[in-house]
Amino acid sequence: MAYQSVHLDSELSIEKIYTIHYYEYQNDFYFSGERHNFWEFQCVDKGSAEIVTDNGSHILNRSQVIFHRPNEFHTLKAAGRTAPNIIVISFSCDSPCMNFFENKVLEFSDTECGILGRIIAEARNCFVSPLDNPCLEKMEKKDDIPFGAQKLLTLYLEELLIHVIRRYTMAHYSASAGIYDSCQSTSETCRNIIHYLEQHIRESMTIDEISKSNMIGRSQLQKLFRDQYQCGVIEFFSRMKIDFAKQLIRENDMNFTQISDFLGYSSIHYFSRQFKKLSRMTPTEYATSIKAISELPQRHS
Repeated sequence: MAYQSVHLDSELSIEKIYTIHYYEYQNDFYFSGERHNFWEFQCVDKGSAEIVTDNGSHILNRSQVIFHRPNEFHTLKAAGRTAPNIIVISFSCDSPCMNFFENKVLEFSDTECGILGRIIAEARNCFVSPLDNPCLEKMEKKDDIPFGAQKLLTLYLEELLIHVIRRYTMAHYSASAGIYDSCQSTSETCRNIIHYLEQHIRESMTIDEISKSNMIGRSQLQKLFRDQYQCGVIEFFSRMKIDFAKQLIRENDMNFTQISDFLGYSSIHYFSRQFKKLSRMTPTEYATSIKAISELPQRHS
């Protein structure tokens, strides 16, 4: 039996890390600005900060983050009465997916804040330089770095960026995946409709809206899904939503009310009824079930 290896693409790769800083600023701190030929992001851990870039001024509050593309000018000053704590990480990455972060102010989830915490912890393992020196331009490595710490530092940063891209683009929340066919064996019309439903997963949809938007008759639409999936298109859409809800529960970044709102349900009570109807357990029962635990994403300890 001849085994063959499988090539795995690396969609995101960190080439170099320049700085990893955790600053506790005074409430009157002001940095006049800089630009450099590598990426940088600033994340507020406490208080507020005002960031000025080539694209305007932004106020960041706790857990919010702004990314600066290479050669983008940016300043930083404390905003409000509370002295801010700010994390600044700069790195080199030429991966095309980094275009996602341009001109965006985002908010890290609890999971992403946890990953960021691991990055800071590994930075302390790797560098003798203090992480709270805003004037430091080159970080000095320790002589006795724990085994694997430098690799973990890069991996955690890549994990953080990948997690953010996935969460905001919903790329890994393919709502029609899992119990559903990938649709490769179905018609182009079916594939287009499912793609349309995925794009509108956070909304409430009617048969008329789906048929009109996809230029297909109502009866033809129903027949298409009954032939392929043994259910009507609205039931199919409802199952997609609940599968998406299960994914969000496993991610543990939102509570049930937030998930209900995120997916466009009229109330938490209606969401819970739909969840139990289609999964035969309540959201709480699912969250604590062996099934949910077994499907949790693998994470570093």
